[in-house]
Amino acid sequence: MKKNNRGFVDLGFAKLDIQRKARRGFPEIIYARGKSTGHLTKIVEEFRKHTPFLLISKLEAGIYETLKKYFSRLEYFPQAKIGFLGRPSKKKKGRCVIVTAGTSDIPIAQEAAIFLELTGNQVETIYDVGAAGAHRLKPFLGKLKKAKVIIVVAGMEAALLSLVSGMTKAPLIGVPTSAGYGASFKGLSALLGMINSCSLGSVVVNIDNGLGAGYFANLINK
Repeated sequence: MKKNNRGFVDLGFAKLDIQRKARRGFPEIIYARGKSTGHLTKIVEEFRKHTPFLLISKLEAGIYETLKKYFSRLEYFPQAKIGFLGRPSKKKKGRCVIVTAGTSDIPIAQEAAIFLELTGNQVETIYDVGAAGAHRLKPFLGKLKKAKVIIVVAGMEAALLSLVSGMTKAPLIGVPTSAGYGASFKGLSALLGMINSCSLGSVVVNIDNGLGAGYFANLINK
């Protein structure tokens, strides 16, 4: 293991960016999917030497239980599949409203919500108000219009992004999800639908990337 003057620690199988917080304002987030438990343990162990707060995304419950044996203070949100150690500074920031088209989109919305809450943002969630029953959105328009940033999480054809965008003025972040039937192509249809929205003022992250949406919303609120 070597630390060099380029600002990373070389574990052989991984090169940990210990200067991420200084450059980007938040430490490197560990993406757990595809990593062995042994590798994750070593990565977490090393990062703990350099940062008081550590976040692990796409963390399955079984892997969390194993990591918990080594890191007793590791906390976990099973629906969002997010684990974290320590707490970042909780300076109060702006208000973010997270909207989902259906209940199947909630786990991805929770990724964004948990990240935003941990980083001191005011968060409100509105679930299951998709375009198939657009009247369900109407009672919440007042809350949406008070938001500083809005995250729209939707699968299927993802028409909810255009619907919300056409009724509000805050910047929107679209999160396409893999919820849908065969022709949704595991979220590709939702991704293309959001990218092709005719209502200006929105950006789109990748399929099922709730964490990326939360990260970007946090930047807006700063």
